[in-house]
Amino acid sequence: MTEDEFDGFYAAAFPRLTGQLYAFTGDHGEAQDVVQEAFVRAWDRRREFLADGAPEAWIRTVAMRLAVSRWRRARRWLELVRRNPLPEHTPGPGPERTALMTALRELPEAQRKAVVLHHLCDLSVEQVASETGVPTGTVKARLSRGRAALARRLGEADELGEREDDRVR
Repeated sequence: MTEDEFDGFYAAAFPRLTGQLYAFTGDHGEAQDVVQEAFVRAWDRRREFLADGAPEAWIRTVAMRLAVSRWRRARRWLELVRRNPLPEHTPGPGPERTALMTALRELPEAQRKAVVLHHLCDLSVEQVASETGVPTGTVKARLSRGRAALARRLGEADELGEREDDRVR
């Protein structure tokens, strides 16, 4: 089957196969996905397709097997979740993390990027320089300024927290 023949076959068979798989799966989007995946797999075999004599049946079989495989995978996942339920409540970030994120947002972008890459992503100064396209001396200066600004901002946040604690007492 040539590319043009395959394109024509696809245009004619896709809606019909999607309708058949929709009846099988009960989900139109899922039916489209598995039929599309079956056509992708058929693309590699398009030269042998006419010799098989039943290309539409082959695609329908592959699509149905894909649908069953997806259904089994979803069922296994559901069984796993039922056996090991997710915690009902996941605690949010603590006050320290919130204060850090707020302080980071207040830094100039270049300093914030250097601090995050170096301290949170564990990149060396040289790696940060390579990733940001600036000399290592510039990275060191941005890190120094960024750390100093964070220390000031986080120190202010600590002082505010202590004042609030005093008011509550």
